[in-house]
Formats: sequence, structure tokens, C-alpha cells
Amino acid sequence: MEKIYRVYQVDAFTRARFTGNPAGVVPDADGLSEAQMQAIARELHNSETAFILRPEADDHDVRVRFFTPTTEVPICGHATIAAHYVRAIEGSAPRGTVRQLTGAGVLQVDIEPTDGDDFRIWMHQRPPTFGPVLTKAVRHALIAALAIDEQDLGQGPIEIVSTGHSKVMVPLRSRTVLDQLEPDLSALAALSRDIGCNGYHLFTLADPDPDPAPGVLAHARMFAPAIGIPEDPVTGNGNGPLGAYLVRHRLVSLVSGQGVFSCTMRQGEAMGRAGEVKVEITIDPGALMPSAVRIGGEAVVVFRTELRL
Repeated sequence: MEKIYRVYQVDAFTRARFTGNPAGVVPDADGLSEAQMQAIARELHNSETAFILRPEADDHDVRVRFFTPTTEVPICGHATIAAHYVRAIEGSAPRGTVRQLTGAGVLQVDIEPTDGDDFRIWMHQRPPTFGPVLTKAVRHALIAALAIDEQDLGQGPIEIVSTGHSKVMVPLRSRTVLDQLEPDLSALAALSRDIGCNGYHLFTLADPDPDPAPGVLAHARMFAPAIGIPEDPVTGNGNGPLGAYLVRHRLVSLVSGQGVFSCTMRQGEAMGRAGEVKVEITIDPGALMPSAVRIGGEAVVVFRTELRL
């Protein structure tokens, strides 16, 4: 017997359609096989598609699985924002806090009403983990794959950081270097297999925008060709770890006793899909080290359709 599944296309980390990061969302996805989920994700061809499922135990309210066009991944920031935005506008999620089961464990999501009967979604990520810093040989291989020079790098180590789905943090000295990147995607994919990390999050703290985005701390780009994502427009699982990285390495100003460091990251400009990620880093007051990460953003529905299977 055929079943009808609702399918949404949602732009996350933006309020303007055709900007930010597009994600597929399939609510009430129970009944789909893993092969069908993968086929739907391949057909939609977004960097990730979220499948919303019934809970499996009392320790969570909803289960969400995430698929790129080629593989399942444990967690995805922008698709989490998109999934819970759909739940909010459909009325299936209460305002406030819900617990989602993902491949990275049970994570908290906050659904916050905004002006105009809309919503902002906040995702609590896993506590940040750091390392390793890339070895000299791997560093040289990465620089070659990115088609940049050593002097194009900015302040801070090239380091793997994770809040659930690891990324290589690569600081660059300027917006010009960032915007002109044309990496060798095949070389990046091969390097991913060697280092056990699929994403490369390149960022710069230089040349912040005074207008139209006051308060934007960093601009970024993210490449993950090893999992079928040549470039991701706006990456929650890149910008959350980036915030923790900046705090850990004192690349932002901190004061003793500061409990939370808040900032906004912008990404997607080089792809014509600019979006913004709000980042909050909870800081251990004694050591001034990051202990928890929360990212937030808006979303907008581009279209809704139905799929009969």
C-alpha cells in the first residue's frame, strides 16, 4: 500500500529564500527504509536531509537521522535547525526545549518564538573536543590541496575540533584569500581518509562587515568532498566548533568571570547563499575554557511537496 510522505525544502540560517543552507526535511518518516532515506537524500541533493522519526525511549522526544547525497552522518547543524523549524510551524513541537536522539547522542534543541509568530531554533551541541593539531607533513598536504601558500594562513593552529561531527579548523589571514579559494576537492577527500575527518572549515577574523551585518565576528567556508559535499553554504557543525576554538586559543577577547561568549558567524557569501549562525560558548569561569556550545538560527520554507512510496 502506498504511503504519502510530506517533504520540505527549508533554507536554514536565514529568513530570505534562496540564501543560507538548504536542507530537506521529511517529517513522520517512520516506515521509510534506510535505503529509501538515502535515495530521497540523493534525489533532493541538498548537503543534508533530515528524517524525523518517533522516539525509541523515554530519554528523548524525537529521533532525527541525517543523510548527505551519499551517506548517513551522525548530526547536522543546519538540518537540525530546518527539522525543528518544520516541527514548530506544523505544531508538532512545543515551544521550549525538546530532546532529539541523533547519531551523536541525545541533544537538546530550544524552540524560541520570535516576532511575527515565527521561530528561532537553538541546537545544543556536544561538549567540544580538540585535537589533534595537524602534523607538519599533513599540514603541507592540506596547504597544497587548498592551493594556498603558508603566508595565507592566519593566527591559530590547524586543528581538528568536534562538537559531534569533527571539522578541521583552518585560519586564513584575509577575506580575499577566503573568497578566492579553489581547492583540489579530490586531494581534500583523500586527505580526509588519512586524518579521519571529513570537513575543512576555513575562516578569517579579518575585515569584519560593518554593514549590513554589524557584529559578524568571522567569515567562513566549509568543504567536505569525502561525504559528497563539495562546499557547504552555512555549517552549524563548523561554526559551533569554531566558536569553541576561538575561545580555547584566546583569539577573541575574554574577561575573568565571563560566563558565555556570544558571536555571529557568516558563511556562504562565495556561493551566493549567505547566512548567519549565532554561536554561544559557555566558558569555565576558572580556566576560561569552552565547556558547552549552542548554535542558533532562523529558517524559511522554500517549498512543500508530497512523495508517494
